[in-house]
Amino acid sequence: MTERKPPGVDFESFVDKQIREAAERGDFRDLPGFGKPLADDSAPYDEMWWVRGKMHREGIAPVLPPALALRKEAEDALEAVDRAASEAEVRRIVAAVNEKIAAAIRRPPPGPPLRLAPLDADELVRRRGFP
Repeated sequence: MTERKPPGVDFESFVDKQIREAAERGDFRDLPGFGKPLADDSAPYDEMWWVRGKMHREGIAPVLPPALALRKEAEDALEAVDRAASEAEVRRIVAAVNEKIAAAIRRPPPGPPLRLAPLDADELVRRRGFP
């Protein structure tokens, strides 16, 4: 819309005319989200909505304090153990996360308390049913 509102023309009618002409030209047909429902507006207002949406679209995870990030990594390791195809893979996953947990126990990271013990590889192997 590069035209300027002519003097003496009501602003509302000028805008309505611009919208109508753009719709007639088909300018609105290829917009992203065309034909999709609007986002739910019943959620409470979040002043960081744009940042959260951008992070989601870009695949960026929120930054966690080191202790919480290690807890999350331990949870992810347990999920990976559940998908592991062999005993060797289970032991490799557990060894990798236990090394990080041991380092964090020796030198606690800043932030909330770790409250995390090394994973028991033998117990996880038994739980998965490997001989």
